[in-house]
Amino acid sequence: MESRFRVLFLIVALAASVSLSGCAATKNLFGFGREEAPPPSAEPPGQVIDPQVERRKIKEPAIDREDFEIGGFVGIMSIEDFGSNISYGLRLAYHITEGFFIEGTVGQSDGGLTSFEVLSGGALLLTDSERTMTYYNLNLGYNILPGEVFLGEGHAYNTSLYLIAGLGSTRFAGDDRFTVNAGVGYRFLLTDAVALHIDFRDHLFDIDLLGEEKTAHNLEGHLGFTVFF
Repeated sequence: MESRFRVLFLIVALAASVSLSGCAATKNLFGFGREEAPPPSAEPPGQVIDPQVERRKIKEPAIDREDFEIGGFVGIMSIEDFGSNISYGLRLAYHITEGFFIEGTVGQSDGGLTSFEVLSGGALLLTDSERTMTYYNLNLGYNILPGEVFLGEGHAYNTSLYLIAGLGSTRFAGDDRFTVNAGVGYRFLLTDAVALHIDFRDHLFDIDLLGEEKTAHNLEGHLGFTVFF
C-alpha cells in the first residue's frame, strides 16, 4: 500500500515539474517573461559648451521729447536759365508723429546772367533786385527709413531718410509765382536735441520771361542744422 502511495506521489511531482517547465518554455517562445529594461537615468547630461558673452553698454541719443525743430541751412540753388548761386534760409518743423512732420521754409538765392544776356553784349532782361529769388514753402514730410549709425566703439546716432513735398510761393523776376517743391532729405541726430540735415529739392514754377511759357526746374542742395525744443 505504501508503495502505491509513493508511486502516486512521484507521478504528481513529475507532472508538476513538467507543467512548470512547459509554461517557462511557452513564455520564452512568445516573448513573455523577458527582463524589463532599466528606467532611464534621471540625471541630465552635462552642458557641452558654456558660452561667455560679454555685453557692451551703448548709450545712443534719442530725439528730444519736444516736437518742434528750428534751424537754418546753406547750399547751392541752380535757377533754370540763370545759373547757380549760393542759397540760404530758415526752417521750422513740427513732428506730428514718429513718421509724419510738417515744415515751413523760407529761402533766398540770386540768379546770374542768362545765355541771351551774355551773347547780346549788355541787353539785360532783369534788374539786380529782380534777380533775387525768395521762396516760402509749407511742406509735409515722412520718415521712410529711420535707423542708426555706429561711429567708433559705443557710439550710436539716430538717423532718418525722409521724403518731403509741398506748396508755396516764389518771388522772382518781378512776380510772385505759385511753386511746387519736392525732394529727399537725411537727418542725423548729433545729440538728443541737435540734428544735421542734408537735403535735395526741386522747386517748380511757370515762367515766360524769354517769350515762351514753361515750367522751370530749380534744383537746390543744402546742408543745415536744427535744434529740437
